[in-house]
Amino acid sequence: MEHVHLAAEEDDLYSGYNDYNPTFDSEELDNDAGFQQAVRTSHGRRPPMTAKFPGTAIGGRALGTSFGSRMPMASSMGRPMTGAVQDGAARPMTAVRAAGYSSAMTRGSTFDPLGQSKGPAPPLEGKSEDTPDEKVKILEKKVNDLIEESCLAHGHGDLQLSLDRAKEAGRKERALVRQREQSGNADHINLDLTYSVLFNLATQYANNDMYAEALNTYQVIVKNKMFSNAGRLKVNMANIHFKQKNYPKAIKLYRMALDQISNSHKEMRIKIMQNIGVVFIRMGQYSDAITSFEHIMSECPNIKTGFNLILCYYAIGDRERMKKAFQKLICVPLGIDEEDKYIPPNDDTHANLVIEAIKNDKLHQMERERKALAEKFIMTSAKLIAPAIEATFAAGFDWCVDMVKSSQYVELANDLEINKAITYLRQRDFNQVGAVETLKTFEKKDSRVKSAAATNLSFLYFLEKDYDQADRYADLAMTADRYNPAALINKGNTVFVKKDYEKAAEFYKEALRNDSSCTEALYNLGLTYKRLGRLEESLDCFLKLHAILRNSAQVMWQLANLFEMLEDPHQAIEWLMQLITVTPTDPQVLAKLGELYDSEGDKSQAFQYYQESFRYFPSNIDVIEWLGAYYIDTQFCEKAIQYFERATLIQPTQVKWQLMVASCYRRSGNYQKALETYKDIHRKFPENVECLRFLVRLCTDMGMKEVQDYATKLKKVEKMKEIREQRVKSAREGSTRGTRREGSASSVSHPEPKHSPLLDQGRDSGHSSHGTSAKGERLSAKMRALPGSNEPYEASSQRDIDASYVDPLGAPMERPKTAAKKRNEDDDFADEELGDDLLPE
Repeated sequence: MEHVHLAAEEDDLYSGYNDYNPTFDSEELDNDAGFQQAVRTSHGRRPPMTAKFPGTAIGGRALGTSFGSRMPMASSMGRPMTGAVQDGAARPMTAVRAAGYSSAMTRGSTFDPLGQSKGPAPPLEGKSEDTPDEKVKILEKKVNDLIEESCLAHGHGDLQLSLDRAKEAGRKERALVRQREQSGNADHINLDLTYSVLFNLATQYANNDMYAEALNTYQVIVKNKMFSNAGRLKVNMANIHFKQKNYPKAIKLYRMALDQISNSHKEMRIKIMQNIGVVFIRMGQYSDAITSFEHIMSECPNIKTGFNLILCYYAIGDRERMKKAFQKLICVPLGIDEEDKYIPPNDDTHANLVIEAIKNDKLHQMERERKALAEKFIMTSAKLIAPAIEATFAAGFDWCVDMVKSSQYVELANDLEINKAITYLRQRDFNQVGAVETLKTFEKKDSRVKSAAATNLSFLYFLEKDYDQADRYADLAMTADRYNPAALINKGNTVFVKKDYEKAAEFYKEALRNDSSCTEALYNLGLTYKRLGRLEESLDCFLKLHAILRNSAQVMWQLANLFEMLEDPHQAIEWLMQLITVTPTDPQVLAKLGELYDSEGDKSQAFQYYQESFRYFPSNIDVIEWLGAYYIDTQFCEKAIQYFERATLIQPTQVKWQLMVASCYRRSGNYQKALETYKDIHRKFPENVECLRFLVRLCTDMGMKEVQDYATKLKKVEKMKEIREQRVKSAREGSTRGTRREGSASSVSHPEPKHSPLLDQGRDSGHSSHGTSAKGERLSAKMRALPGSNEPYEASSQRDIDASYVDPLGAPMERPKTAAKKRNEDDDFADEELGDDLLPE
């Protein structure tokens, strides 16, 4: 305590700065006897430390440690050993030298206590993938990735890739199971992963129509008791049996799945029962189907089940239950919000923004789709049961309309009324109490219904060729809704029939501007350009239409016809070849192909198509004539006889076909049959010169006695023919003189419309009388009725016989299409269909 200086009691801030510890006084070291002795000898040095026995002193004496007698060894200075026990407490070992200093440091070395000069630390050692656990984890990740790729491929529509990925996932999963078994972890198999692999594989098998493999895979899952809730997959198995039309097996599996699903899953049970009802309908067991559907309607009613129930009642003919089911159908809640909430208020900007955001979101689109589906089912049900629930169709429809008006589907009442009128049209009921009267009741309704009714009325009058009324109602429909493309098309059609093609084209263009997908407007516009002679523009219209309607026979026919008019027969043949892939039995198309190949000089191809056309329609005179001429040209007259005989049956008053039959017999060397045929022709047409000439020739060659009689008759007929020719010539000369006088008179008077020569001759009172004019007319008409010198005689005009055939792809296709679209897919012409498209779906 002699060197300890106590602070003064007064608080002196500058005291103690000159005081220091004498231990650090280096000036007195020379006088310190202990320090000098330590310097000269080894007295006071600490023994060196050993690596094995810390705290020991190496010398000639025995080692003293803290584990021995617990007696500390004193140093040369009397300081206790480090780690020695003092007063029964162990002291921790301290450092033997100061940090950062070393006796081995060389001159020039830097101070680096943290060892930073040695460079960065080595990287961490990665985990070894050779361990069994790591291999299992890698395989599990690969399996999950393959399942995900399979699902994504199915979402993109690549079914084959989806199946390949599912199979590969199955192989990887089996390898994973073997890996676990080899490592002794068989008890830790991932059942969820195995279930996912098998379920995805079965699903992809079913998507690729590999039903046997899918059923086997589902069976593996169902039989494994380790998979919980695997019994539900029997629904999928039942669906596969349904696709295979194995309905009893499907019902059995549906019922097994129903037994394994608890009552808490009410929605799933309802769906399975609905499937059971549908299968019973396919089997024709309507009573069993009704039981399932009635249970569903009592527990959880929905639109589809209600519609199916109505179908079952209709199938068994139960009127009263049809009515009850229809009432239940229109009372089914849709679970959607009212449209009023999407009407934005005028003063709240924030609310307007929110409403605009949700107006077209996914939820609102789903609501609209659900409502449209419900309206479709109700409309279909009403049209189905209306003729069956009451004595008359009108009474049944009226009952349905009354029921709909008292339900949440009030806006459907007007559409049902229009459907009632359209049904009248389909029944060909055009009277005032039918379609027309019903449609006229909508003239004072709202604009949408008024436009639809006026459009249908315009179409109706257009079919009846009352073009003034059709034009009036087309204007009324356009006034109610200027953007109604059907009304614009009907207006264009009324102008088209008046041959104002330029104006009709403008209406069709406006209809296309309002609805670019309106195929009727595009078709009619192409026809209009065709009538105007603008073939290239017409071709563009029909090419666009073909891109929309890929399998339309009418469009392909028009394209082929346009290329033929543009003198490109090769393109015309190409389009006709495409057309016969759509309508392979159309005789007119086949005959047209034969005609084009004939014009190209390919007789063999022409014969093939003409022969096919004749096979499908053996009454086409042009085809029969070509085939007969073809066999005559190829020196097969015997085969030509059957075609000319058929032509004789079709046109019995045409003598040329019978003459051709006789000529074929004569050319083939069957003179006796030819003679009999000519005699038969002479009995039917006694004044035919050609027949008499061949009779005279044949009788002369065969040395028959009748030759003189036929020669006499031939002279008489030829003399009568000369007299007729002289009379015709004189009549023509008189007509020519009258025409010249009329021309000279018109040079000094006002011009008048031209008339026929006989009428002009009657007006010229200075040269002929009315009686002479009448006589000239009668003679002229009689001469025209008789054949010329090189024409065969016929008893009556060809106009008296209507043996022609009008093909659906022929002349009627030149008519412009009306605005009404198809309702019945079996109809052949778009211009003979009703305007059902004007109604909301």
